[in-house]
Amino acid sequence: MLYALGALDCRFAIQVVGHRDAGAIGSQEVWCGMSTSTDRSLSEVRFLTVAEVAALMRVSKMTVYRLVHHGELTAVRVGRSFRVPEQAVHDYLRDSYVETA
Repeated sequence: MLYALGALDCRFAIQVVGHRDAGAIGSQEVWCGMSTSTDRSLSEVRFLTVAEVAALMRVSKMTVYRLVHHGELTAVRVGRSFRVPEQAVHDYLRDSYVETA
């Protein structure tokens, strides 16, 4: 997922973690130019820590780390820690919902 910084041009390095194609994508330099209506501004994205995600989902932090490393939950690596977009948590929970008989 690519986020633009409003109408500003930007160049930054990003490491994609927790994405099914993360191995193919790896670390790369990303260029984002003028934003379009489909791009979301970084100021609109709320990032959660692993502990916050664990509390929200009522699971352990290790479970969240497993979800990230197996590509089931998208995350961004910041230094030695991970940040998970709040929308990714909501998408994961929505897609994992199972109806019982």
